[in-house]
Amino acid sequence: MLLEGKRGLIVGVANKRSIAWAIAQAAHREGAKLAFTYQGERLKESVSELSATLGGASPLFECDVTNDAQIDATFQGLKEVFGTLDFLIHAVAFAKKEELEAEFLITSREGYRLALDVSSYSLTALAQRAVPFMTDGGSIVALTYYGAEKVIPRYNVMGVAKAALEASVRYLAFDLGPKKVRVNALSSGPVQTLAARGISGFTDMMKHVESRAPLRRNVLIEEVANAAVFLLSPLSSGITGETLYVDCGYNIVGM
Repeated sequence: MLLEGKRGLIVGVANKRSIAWAIAQAAHREGAKLAFTYQGERLKESVSELSATLGGASPLFECDVTNDAQIDATFQGLKEVFGTLDFLIHAVAFAKKEELEAEFLITSREGYRLALDVSSYSLTALAQRAVPFMTDGGSIVALTYYGAEKVIPRYNVMGVAKAALEASVRYLAFDLGPKKVRVNALSSGPVQTLAARGISGFTDMMKHVESRAPLRRNVLIEEVANAAVFLLSPLSSGITGETLYVDCGYNIVGM
């Protein structure tokens, strides 16, 4: 029960295959009380059905992370149902499909702006609202990927957005340390999610990682979720501003 009595907001659950949902299940297992966001009516039913399986009533809030009014409304709702907040999971990212199908060179100005807004700036926007609720300190965890550090063909503008996200983690960690709020990134190896299926050649990517990673396999979504619980819990109390790789060791391999 590493998170017993803790209250957290999970941003980014899309369906049962989402890494965010695996994290939610692990956090619930460890005793956390959770709230969720969803984007638009299309996802509301899915998130509602999933949250209901945890038992009890988990607060749900509509939140488009590019919409400041909806972010404000989400935290106003959290104030009413939770009062305080102990952790935040940031698991949202988006890039236009056409920006992931060719060369990075052809990235449009609007595609670049949208990817950076949704995938990177949203962490700062959410942190701005979350921190005042973390009256006794807290933990913020953002999901990232190795494409932020090295070129992954066809990851393109999303890699640039994730690089900005990881830099944001470091700057937020510096700003929020005096408030006892820790900020870290969790870099998972490739996992079969709805977002991953939008990346051209994703199946080949998984085969390559399996053949080259020191553990000779791809990471399990449950392993990613357990690492997130570690970063949310007191076990990681001395860790902030870091990117934790959970990828069966693939990131250490040069050739």
